[in-house]
Amino acid sequence: MTSVQDRREDLNGAGRPPRAVVGSQISRDEEMFGALFDRGVVSRFTDYVRPYRRRVLLAVAAVLVATGAQLAIPLVVRYGIDSAILGADRGAAMLLSAVAVFAAVIAVNYAATWLQDRIIAVTGEQVIFDLRYAMFAHLQHVALSFMDKTEVGRMMSRLQGDVNALQEFLENSITVLGDLVLLFGIIAIMLVLDFELGIVTLSVVPTLLVLRVVWLPRAREAFRRARETNAIANGALAEGIHAVRTVQGMRREAVNFDLYDDKARENLKAHLTAAKYAQIMVPAVDTLTGAAMGIVVFLGGAQVLDKTLDVGVMVAFLFYVQRFFDPIRSLTIQYSVMQRAMASGKRIFEVLDVPLAIDDRPGAADPPALDGAIEFRNVNFSYTKRHPILKDVSFTVAPGETVALVGPTGSGKTSITSLLHRFYDVSSGSVLIDGRDVRDYAKSALGRHIAMVLQEPFLFTGTVFENIRFRTTDATQADVERAARAVGAHDFIVQLPDGYGTVLEQQGRNLSLGQRQLLSFARALVADARILILDEATASIDSNTERQIQRALARLLEGRTGIVIAHRLATIRNADRIIVLQEGRVVESGTHASLIAEKGLYAKLHTLNYASFDDLPDDLTALTART
Repeated sequence: MTSVQDRREDLNGAGRPPRAVVGSQISRDEEMFGALFDRGVVSRFTDYVRPYRRRVLLAVAAVLVATGAQLAIPLVVRYGIDSAILGADRGAAMLLSAVAVFAAVIAVNYAATWLQDRIIAVTGEQVIFDLRYAMFAHLQHVALSFMDKTEVGRMMSRLQGDVNALQEFLENSITVLGDLVLLFGIIAIMLVLDFELGIVTLSVVPTLLVLRVVWLPRAREAFRRARETNAIANGALAEGIHAVRTVQGMRREAVNFDLYDDKARENLKAHLTAAKYAQIMVPAVDTLTGAAMGIVVFLGGAQVLDKTLDVGVMVAFLFYVQRFFDPIRSLTIQYSVMQRAMASGKRIFEVLDVPLAIDDRPGAADPPALDGAIEFRNVNFSYTKRHPILKDVSFTVAPGETVALVGPTGSGKTSITSLLHRFYDVSSGSVLIDGRDVRDYAKSALGRHIAMVLQEPFLFTGTVFENIRFRTTDATQADVERAARAVGAHDFIVQLPDGYGTVLEQQGRNLSLGQRQLLSFARALVADARILILDEATASIDSNTERQIQRALARLLEGRTGIVIAHRLATIRNADRIIVLQEGRVVESGTHASLIAEKGLYAKLHTLNYASFDDLPDDLTALTART
């Protein structure tokens, strides 16, 4: 079997991104989702906890009761030991009472701890559900410009891993409160029992503080690096899974593995470093615990021999010293949990704060019906300021008219349909439907009155019936079958194992691409929208199926406003009007016959569409031969 190192040597680094690229990915991640630490995260997270504040207060009370019981146990033991030393009947009675009190304290501690754990677990699950619900709901409406530049793998890392980190923080935060109360309670009790012995015993604490001052910044950097590399590795993993067909088709498995291997190993290295720093404090605390107990045994024992200290007090000191470092050890272990939660919360709330760039204006119109008139008026648009896509585009579409958009790749055809549906807003100018700017419509109204069929159909996990009526959930079985018959999909659907009840695999992989496209046509038909947009909708369909769809579309478009984008010009030659775009500008407009007669760009595109191989220009022939 070929090793990873062998593959690396064979590849000679081919396809491996330079470190500068990886660094830019990290910078982009931090810029998009915020810095490492933000105290405001706790305040924001509290908003999600507030509806369950009564439960939280009950859990806090249970923690305080359990902590009080733990503080009382050494005092009860001290009382019992001193009682036993007294001897005789009085000592025996006192010892029995100490045993009874001890049993009661243990029972109270158990009940309070059980109640605390139960409430925290249930409340934590409900709060995290609310947070996930809020994130998913927000991401359904964020501007596509945000989603365009956000890797799916990194977003999934935040929706899952970061939310889990907050859940862990919530479940540990109340425990942290109990640890702090226990810590300061032990200090107070030891100083009250014997001030001098208490001061000497606590002399090891400054050493611990120095260790934390040295350890903290290095640990924080290690945890930050672990999160960054984890997001990068998740992004590479998601991309590799989504592109597995392409990778296998191009025989790039070795290169793809090598790319992921680099990121995974960087992630492993970062997590090992973080784990190293996370574990440094635990043995240090254990060592200091032993030192403190040695001090108590040595000095306390000497005082007991001198009869200046009761044996019970010394035993209580030993219990308290052991318990004193338990909350410190717990807080040390939980530091990494809290640190992850702070950074994760920052990224989560940054996502929730992503503005809805495409949002409804106050009083947005939501008409029950539209005539379907469309106008682009001096529209300019760009995804980035430096690269304009549409330049002073103006045209009109009458109600019921079918207009085709034609032009070379990158001429702005799809951008026009995206602006019409208001996936993006124009940079300048305006897009109007029935004489009203699309920005004055409610987004729900645009979604109801505009149907789109794209080149790459997306089908959801579920039955064929559910997919066809995905947009119009009140459609009946008869409505779905009528739409399927209209586009020629009914015949192949009824031949499926369960007909319309057949469950589709992920993205409909158990259907052919043409069949998936037919279902997307049926979905648009069921929606019965006034405006129909077809964006290269027949590009992936064979000629026979295309003829069926052309006949169905002729009936579908009757009385509706249609905008059709197609590179295969045979699909749009019967359109009422054809608009030709080039480099973001309208260069021609007219019917198929008139544009052919003009012998302009459309005529050239038409010639290329139908030219035989021998008729191709010399440069295109050479290019085709090479490829």
